[in-house]
This record gives sequence, C-alpha cells and structure tokens, in this order.
Amino acid sequence: MGGWQPVTISAAPVVRAWEEFAAGRDVVRGVRPEILASWARCRDQYDVDPGLRTAPGAPEHVEQSLEHEVILTELGGLAALAGQEVERCGGLVAVADGGGRVLASHGDPEAQRRAAESNLAPRSAWAEETTGTNGVGTALETAGPVTVTGAEHWCEGFHGWACAGIAVRDAVTGSPIGTLDVSRWGEPLSDHVTGWLERAVSGVEAELHERAAADGERLVAEFAEHRSRTRHPLLGLDLGARVVVSTESAADLLGLPRSTPAVKPRDRRAPDIPSLSTVVQWAIGRARDAPAWTGSALLEPTPGADPTPVTLRPLRADDRLVGFTCEFGTEDGEPHTPRGGRRPFPAPDRVIGVRNDRLVVLMPGEIRYAEADRNTVWLSTDRGRIQAAMRGLDHVDRALAPYGFCRVHRRFLVNMRRVAELERGGKGELLLITDPRAPEFIPVARRHVAQVRRLLGV
Repeated sequence: MGGWQPVTISAAPVVRAWEEFAAGRDVVRGVRPEILASWARCRDQYDVDPGLRTAPGAPEHVEQSLEHEVILTELGGLAALAGQEVERCGGLVAVADGGGRVLASHGDPEAQRRAAESNLAPRSAWAEETTGTNGVGTALETAGPVTVTGAEHWCEGFHGWACAGIAVRDAVTGSPIGTLDVSRWGEPLSDHVTGWLERAVSGVEAELHERAAADGERLVAEFAEHRSRTRHPLLGLDLGARVVVSTESAADLLGLPRSTPAVKPRDRRAPDIPSLSTVVQWAIGRARDAPAWTGSALLEPTPGADPTPVTLRPLRADDRLVGFTCEFGTEDGEPHTPRGGRRPFPAPDRVIGVRNDRLVVLMPGEIRYAEADRNTVWLSTDRGRIQAAMRGLDHVDRALAPYGFCRVHRRFLVNMRRVAELERGGKGELLLITDPRAPEFIPVARRHVAQVRRLLGV
C-alpha cells in the first residue's frame, strides 16, 4: 500500500467481531447496531469482498438534474471551506453525489496522499454496494450522520481510517442527492464532527424543502386545469408518489381524508396502492423529457380489489417535471407493462435483524408483525422487539409477502398466520392481536378491512 503501514484505531472487540462476521458468523458482539446492519448488507446483499483495499473507479459521467447539480455545487463549497479547518488536524473533507461517486476532496496534503492510495479521490466509487461500510456509502443508506471507525469498515484496506458522513436528501422523493464526508488517518475523529455535518447540511435541506413547497403550489395550480376537464376521480401526485391534492371522489375512493392541498412535503402522504410507486418511477423516466407524454396502468385502488385502469399525465412548472395527475377509470397513452412478476428482492429463508450489539437471524415464522418508524422497521418477534437490517417497510413487505405477511396499514405489516384475535375499535376500526398475552393491538386501515377478513375467513 504505497510504503505506509496500516494502523489500528479500533477497540479489540470490534476487530474480533469483524473477523468473525467476515468468516461467516451471524451473531457477534461489541459492534453498534447500524454497523452490524451495514455489514449484513455488504456481505449478504451486495457480496462485497472484505479484503478489498482500493475503491473501484466510478463512471466518468452521471446524469444529474439541474437542481441536483446546484446542490452538489453548494456541498462542494462547504467542503472547500471546511477543508481549511480540517487540514489543521490532519484530515480531509470529501463531497460525493447520490450514487457515492466522489467529486472532490480538500484538506491535509498527507491525508489526501494516503486517501489517494485507497482511491478516496475524485471519480472513485464509495457506495456500500461497491466499497462496503464507509462514511460516504453508509450515509447514503442511513438517516442522519454516521461514523465508521477502524475495523467498522467492512473492507480491511480501510481499517486505518476514521470517517463520518451525512447525506443530503431530496425533500420529495427522499433519495440521496449527495454526501459530505470527513476522514482522518490513524486517529479517531473529534466528537464535534457529526454536529458540524448536521449543521452544514441543514441549510441545504431547508432550501430543498422551500423549493419543494413552491413546486407544490405550482402543482396545485396545474392540477386545477386538469380537474376541470374530467369527472373521474383524480389525484395530483408528486414525484415521490405522494398525494398533494385530490378531488373528493378520489379521496373517497382511496379512503383518504378530504383536506386542503398538502403543499409542504411533510404534510403529504402516500396512498396505500400496490405498485403505485413503481408506476410513478416508470412514468418519470418516460415523461421527464417528453412534455406531451401520457401513460396508463392498472392499479388496485383497494388492496385485493380488481385492478382499475388509470391515466397519468405530467404536471410541469418552469419546464420541469413536478408530478402527475392520476385519473381513475380511464386508459390512455403508453401502457405500463410489469416485468413479468419479477420480484425486486429474493424471498428469504431468514431475516436479518439487529438488537443491541448483536446481529439476529430470524425465520419469517418468528415474526408476528413489522412496524415502520419512518425508514426504520421494527420487528415484533418471539424473541422480542428487533430492528430490521433492511430499511423501509415497502422493502420488508416485498421480502416477506411469500410467507403470509399482509400490509394492513401504511405503518404495519402482519404475519396473518400469527393473528390470534380480532377486536372492533371505534368508528368501524378493526384491531389485530397476534399475542393475547401482550398488550399489542395492530390497527387495520378501513380500506384493508375487507381483505383482512377474507384472508382470515371471518
């Protein structure tokens, strides 16, 4: 490695845990839950070589929207300013795009030389799927700042580094736009680094939310013109497949509250329509550079109901795509063709969870239900409450559906084989009980009640 010798900045338990996990053991001690979850992704999902010593190169050019280019430029400016301060402590600051491709780095010349030998340099790839657990890649997979020190890196070649990263995310889709990373060779980072990272990106994300709210107002105005041309139920969706505005008939059809338009991103909610997110992502690819594009798809307005044709039409502001109208009961334009029922995730014979400093291996039948807390998913199991290594309830839903799990609420996924009792709640609600000995009541959204009753035969 260029004549320098690796150093150890890890506690002995972390080193032992890394050795055991890299050798194939599933339950280890002495490692933080977020690091164990990352190791599980690197080993079992991405198949990253733990002996990797140099990051691979990244594509020369990656298509970015103009808005994202502006944000990356702002991050680059923050990294350049911070590099002057970080240089004094022998560190460096790097900025990467939403795919983990490093764009620039600033800081101590000696740290940059060592970083270059690991290919922590522009045009290198530091996503988890290519380079394992690290400040840039793991920040892309995690909400808020993340630190990775020494042997917490999945790849042995990076054990001499300590790093901390944070991602800036799109206010509408939640997808990462870019990351800031602070790295230091041979010494731990200051405890103040994560606070600086949070402050550095907070202004950028506030700007993104303001822009998204302005786009929401434009979307509502465009929606009004479309609304006057149809009597069918109509939604106005943003690019994250969340409802900004709807007609009363659409709200009634989907069981949504009749409310004022949700201009601010945090006020919007996703309708519980299977495949809607997939269809919207397909429509974005077709309509971004084709203003006159129209497409159609078959969607289930209520889970388990017969599919209904819908027509999607782009909504634009200043020649930018900001959303779609989704008109139920009509079928016009290019049809969406599902990919032959191919599953984006293989059906697992085990589920990986994290509790305290242990990785927990679960059989699907041990899980009673899953509950979402934003992107974090908690599994209620026969062994207690365990955090899922997989992020996002949609992902967990796709993985566990073959094992008798059913989405009964936007926040809950239930193993229907484990339902022991049903209870009526107020206002026609239905509550599921999977363990009569525990005070757990899982709410069933009204639009799922018929499907749940049919599955349970009641």
